[in-house]
Amino acid sequence: MKNLQKILTQITQLTTNIETNYPELYRSLDENPMTIPSINHPHMDAKVMQEYLESLKQLLLHHIETHKARK
Repeated sequence: MKNLQKILTQITQLTTNIETNYPELYRSLDENPMTIPSINHPHMDAKVMQEYLESLKQLLLHHIETHKARK
């Protein structure tokens, strides 16, 4: 459980960073009510959340690299 808390904290910090420093990227994140699982008890464990965290990191890295190349 402690590991899951750590991952959730990192996700929160990363999404806050994206929202603050990369608002154009934040708007494109699919974090809206339409993406919330419709089942009552979706399987959300540390592995799933770690994968989500890694996907956010990759998205941000790609965004930075793409926009750096355009400047």
